[in-house]
Amino acid sequence: MRHAATALAAFALLALVAWFLPKWLTFLLTMAAGNGLVSLGIVALMRGGVVPFGQGMVFAAGGYAAALLYNRLGFTDAIGLALAGGLAAVLIAAPFAPLLSRYRGIFFAMLTLALSMVVYGLLMKLDAFGGSDGFNLGRPTLLGWKLPDERVGFILFLVTAGFAVTLAALARIYFDSTRGLVTLAARENELRVEYLGGSVRQAMAINFVLAAFCGGLGGALVVMALGHIEPNFSFWTTSGEFVFVAILAGWHSVVAVFVASTVLEVVRSFSSSYFPNTWQLALGLFLLLVIRFLPRGIGSLWQREGR
Repeated sequence: MRHAATALAAFALLALVAWFLPKWLTFLLTMAAGNGLVSLGIVALMRGGVVPFGQGMVFAAGGYAAALLYNRLGFTDAIGLALAGGLAAVLIAAPFAPLLSRYRGIFFAMLTLALSMVVYGLLMKLDAFGGSDGFNLGRPTLLGWKLPDERVGFILFLVTAGFAVTLAALARIYFDSTRGLVTLAARENELRVEYLGGSVRQAMAINFVLAAFCGGLGGALVVMALGHIEPNFSFWTTSGEFVFVAILAGWHSVVAVFVASTVLEVVRSFSSSYFPNTWQLALGLFLLLVIRFLPRGIGSLWQREGR
């Protein structure tokens, strides 16, 4: 109940603030919340000691699923498209979960990266998915209601923020559960967890599938906000940005994931406008400073205070 009340209060506060924000800033926060969902899945895996470099695969899967449902089947509901994106990502990721759960370290990272790049290559070549240009997504509806022109960005933000706070609350509950604590224990000593009767592979496989759902959900929400999908959603640089946010946030706090995602979007937006050729340098320097002075991520700031 405590987590539900906190999530409801956070959503109400975000809705109130967003009502008074300009459209460009509302769009930026929508992108930050959607991308933050993908990084939230990475944090779930980081708690077990592995870092995926292929979340672009599930991000693209969710986005393409939403776009195809809209364009080919005429299904336009925003909530349904978002859930369909998460389900599509799960269906793609689940067959690989038993295999990936056996690997750690650089092997896990490279295998996930390879899967993402295979998907990128297929999307570039297949005309059914729009080829290298991708295709557009029209304006979604909400529970049968056509979104008004003057408030479409605000309503899409509410939908994205609603999913974000819900998944953040569920992630917190999961991290504090027995399964979540087994994952955390596996990070320190897998052999001891196995001796105590836990299954590290099973925990890793479940975390991979849950991370896929978060990634697909975020991909569908981002595509609805952008109105366009293309193969670059699955490119390795896109996956790298999600890992950047997860490292910046740390694995201690779910709120820090969305704070870090917002920081990335703000820095990228302003740096691209004023320093179009050097914004990546600014992000890199910022990440180095965080690693140096906050090695456990920005979430360790209030986590330390809580203790």
